[in-house]
Amino acid sequence: MIGNRIRQARLAAGLTLDALGKKIGVTHNAIQKYEKGAMTPPSSQLIKLAQACGVRVEYFFRTHEVELLQPEFRRLATFGKTAQEALKYKVIELIEKRVELLGFFPESPILRFMPPSGIPERVNHLEELEAFADQVREAWRLGLNPIGDLTDTLETLGLMVIVVDEENPAFSGLTATARTSDGRTYPIVAVSSKWPGDRQRFTLAHEIGHLVLSGRLAKSIDEEKACDRFAGAFLAPKMAVLQLLGQTRRGIEWQELFALKHEFGLSMAGWLQRAKQCGIITDATHLGLWKRFSAKGWRKNEPGDPVLCEQPRLFEQLVYRALGEQYVSEAKAAELLGIPMMRFHKERQLESLNATSHQ
Repeated sequence: MIGNRIRQARLAAGLTLDALGKKIGVTHNAIQKYEKGAMTPPSSQLIKLAQACGVRVEYFFRTHEVELLQPEFRRLATFGKTAQEALKYKVIELIEKRVELLGFFPESPILRFMPPSGIPERVNHLEELEAFADQVREAWRLGLNPIGDLTDTLETLGLMVIVVDEENPAFSGLTATARTSDGRTYPIVAVSSKWPGDRQRFTLAHEIGHLVLSGRLAKSIDEEKACDRFAGAFLAPKMAVLQLLGQTRRGIEWQELFALKHEFGLSMAGWLQRAKQCGIITDATHLGLWKRFSAKGWRKNEPGDPVLCEQPRLFEQLVYRALGEQYVSEAKAAELLGIPMMRFHKERQLESLNATSHQ
């Protein structure tokens, strides 16, 4: 068990056997023996291993094992096998904490995620995804207004959202099913904590597209294009787009796109695309605006403050709920949250908030 944990921590940290050995002062052969279980590292080495890999020592003794079934990466070609393996183990480490926490509850405090009932069984054309997205929103009682906290909405529906530290720009999202050692399964979606909120939200909506459109698309439809179209329509429904931009336009001001970006959490580029998809502007007008947009350098960095990042809150809420119900101890709650006991005591009593308010 410990050997496998050491291997996972090393891969998640992106370290070779040799690199990890140098960090803690042993040979790569010693690390290899640790990982294969041929040799057990003493406690002093475990502390060094934890520090080198960026995990807590408790990680090596965690009993809840999780595997990712059929992980689907949205990525560029430069995000290779090694990077994928490293990311997988980062995601698994975060899922394992959540699985362990859920195990303390007598009954699961979260719903089991299911695609909504009553949505069309077949999608034959991309244009049909406008109505399809509306039906998904209606089934989930989201209305046509902006979704203020997309992560909270998805977690309430039973989807496990993982925000993982990933610097590699070639990573664009991950969907998978997490399976525990006792056979329980959880659908998961992972995005990077390093992205601005609008990119996180579009990726989350895109990944929802994969989940709800699975098995429904005609063979002639490219799945990635379909999920992009679904994501735009899910975040900015056609009726709302028409109400806000009008039925037809000869041009659109950048200030309009900027304001709508921060209202709906969909990028300016995304809003420009929605205007074309909803028939508000012609292809020629869109192309002209897109050329000007690109010339300003906004394809890489859009102007102004970015949309705030998505912040999954359910896990932390459930930790305190479990503590309040006495399902876990203070020590276990602090361990799950990954913070020292002193900081945990302050946060539990809201002392850190009081200190901020007096500054």
